[in-house]
Amino acid sequence: MRTVYRAENLVDAHLVKDALENAEIPAFIAGEYLMGGVGQLPALDYLAVMVPDSAVPTAENIVREVEAQLFEARAAMQDADDAPDDPLPATC
Repeated sequence: MRTVYRAENLVDAHLVKDALENAEIPAFIAGEYLMGGVGQLPALDYLAVMVPDSAVPTAENIVREVEAQLFEARAAMQDADDAPDDPLPATC
């Protein structure tokens, strides 16, 4: 098995895994069960989505698509957070 995605968090790892499995590519999240020991482990690089060697080229394309969607979603959320709240009503 080879790593096709290193996840920042468990949600991202499962999004990638689900997308791969929807494309009928078996996927495994390495490090998923280490989440309970986060206080004792390094903060980064312990979640990886892995697929069989034969599926790597197809999986890499799917991972790129999911990463692009995640980037767009995060950018939209950041834009929403940066937008000013409801403007004050105009007074006469």
